[in-house]
Amino acid sequence: MRIVAALLHLCLCATAAVSTDGSTETTLKAAPGDIALLPCYTAGNVTPSLTTWMKNEREVVVGGGGRGGPAPAERRLAVLHDGSLNIRGVMPGDEGSYLCNATLPGNHTFQARVLLQVTSGPESVSTSITSTTTLSNGTLYTKKGSLVSFNCSASSYPSQRLTWAFRGASSSNDSLVSASGSWLDFRIENVQPGDQGVYSCRAENTVSHETANKSTELLVYYVPDRHPDCMWAPVSDSTHVQFTCTWHGVYPMPGLRWGDHGLFQVTDSLSMTLNRSLLSDGQTVKCMAQHQLLDPGKEKSCSFTLKPPFPEGEPLTAALVATDVTLSCTEAASTPPANTTWRKGLQQDAIVPGSKYILSVEGPVLKLTIVNVSKDDEGVYFCRSENPLAVSELEVYLTVKTAASSAYTGAIIGIFIAALIVGSAVIVAKTIYSNRHRICLGGFGQLEDDRGDVLSLVESDDEQIFQDAVPQLPPITNGHHTTLVQIHRIPSSDHEEAETADSSAQQQEDTVQTDEPEDLVSF
Repeated sequence: MRIVAALLHLCLCATAAVSTDGSTETTLKAAPGDIALLPCYTAGNVTPSLTTWMKNEREVVVGGGGRGGPAPAERRLAVLHDGSLNIRGVMPGDEGSYLCNATLPGNHTFQARVLLQVTSGPESVSTSITSTTTLSNGTLYTKKGSLVSFNCSASSYPSQRLTWAFRGASSSNDSLVSASGSWLDFRIENVQPGDQGVYSCRAENTVSHETANKSTELLVYYVPDRHPDCMWAPVSDSTHVQFTCTWHGVYPMPGLRWGDHGLFQVTDSLSMTLNRSLLSDGQTVKCMAQHQLLDPGKEKSCSFTLKPPFPEGEPLTAALVATDVTLSCTEAASTPPANTTWRKGLQQDAIVPGSKYILSVEGPVLKLTIVNVSKDDEGVYFCRSENPLAVSELEVYLTVKTAASSAYTGAIIGIFIAALIVGSAVIVAKTIYSNRHRICLGGFGQLEDDRGDVLSLVESDDEQIFQDAVPQLPPITNGHHTTLVQIHRIPSSDHEEAETADSSAQQQEDTVQTDEPEDLVSF
């Protein structure tokens, strides 16, 4: 079978051209170990009487006619009966230019030239890509930003050319690097997602132009530094809410899971819907994310805490007829954000925006402007905020006044203030008048002292009445009468009785001599 294959190979690879001087030229390719058959006379069924084969102008073998027959088994080069040169077990070094000189019957000569090329390979093509991890299917992956080295080797005779090629999402089959030799390598620093694709090493025999390829798929994994995004979205039923967890910019797909239990689902967007009965104030909703590039226990996550709505604003508002008034309501506390609307009346009729009612939103503030206010607009308004947890309302009462009632109100307030001022003045004046004797004698300080001094004046004519009680001073040398002054301290009403008794026992008597008539002064 090996001989048949070699002969078939030589027949397929041979090309011949007939020259004008009756000679032929053929090119043959053979691999080491093959059997090469170099043809000589191919013009007819005539057997050459003598055939001489030369290589590079040197004779290598002679034979011919019927005497040649098949080559002996021990001979590697032999001439067959038709003049062909049989080379058994081609070896490197057999390549070269061979010349056949054949003598035909009738003393005719024929020359044929054969170019024999001995080639092998390429074979044993192997590749190596470092800083990578091998998956179960043989695909390699590396982390974004890594340094990746590529190496390729092959075996060819007599020479070969190696080429690294790349086929990616935006590339068909680009040649990256090429060179002659037994091995070829290159590297990519800071590998990026665009470097993901199939890398092929192609080895080509420079003589036979035979090629061999080996391809390897390289994936570039990456995860962002940021955490997943937790969001919410309203559904048709206001008592339900849809929570969505997304983590884009990740390759391959991450695993996402709502809550601390359950299975991770391979997706970059995971949603779940909950109703009001499963939600509570202060409840934490959490999404967990995992990936091959994240170490165990280093999963990323996002969460938020649920809060019911709490609208705030002024509960009382007044406006004049034929003017515009704006009611404001602020709701910024709820999670998820509440849907806030204005309603009118105890029946909470929905307010439809138009020429009468103008609704505007400024961040968390929802404003209702009532144009050209009338008495019909007076009443209660509700700022209603609802999220999946609860419904809360702010009640605002609008009072509508006419211009006349506003004037009367101002007059009443003025009269009240004037009366208050006059009344205060009367009370102060009366208080001062009722305490005038104290103010005159001791100043205003006497009013604050609960203790007082009692002044008693006794005429000298009545001196006899008090003789037993009041001691008399002896007459002085100038002949005038003397007056005895006694000072008695009267204790205040808030002192204890014990203090009063002690104070009475320790009365001090001060005697003062005067030139006035005999008058008795007692305190």
